[in-house]
Amino acid sequence: MGKIIFLVSQLHKLAGPCLTLLYPLYASVLAMESTTKKDDEQWLSYWILYSFITLVEMVMQPALELFPVWYDVKLVLMAWLVLPKFKGAKFLYKRFVREHIKKYTGKHSHFKGKH
Repeated sequence: MGKIIFLVSQLHKLAGPCLTLLYPLYASVLAMESTTKKDDEQWLSYWILYSFITLVEMVMQPALELFPVWYDVKLVLMAWLVLPKFKGAKFLYKRFVREHIKKYTGKHSHFKGKH
């Protein structure tokens, strides 16, 4: 039984890097090499959000240590951002990030007219 628990804990440790880095890296390369630009938006959005989450996590590290479930919550959030079925990164970018960028960059920004 101890070996099973050890194996599960090791798989859990691998799930984060695989989900947040390996798969997105692979999918980003495929998106760059594809002829369509639709998939580029998902992966550029993902990397913007991943960077933001990582920066917030670095600043908030002492506070996040008080919540032992943070890693699990982050893993679920990242799965939602990454998995093609949900396209959470594209959704969050369009719904929240793009609006803030438009608001703070002004009328003459190169963001004007983008979808």
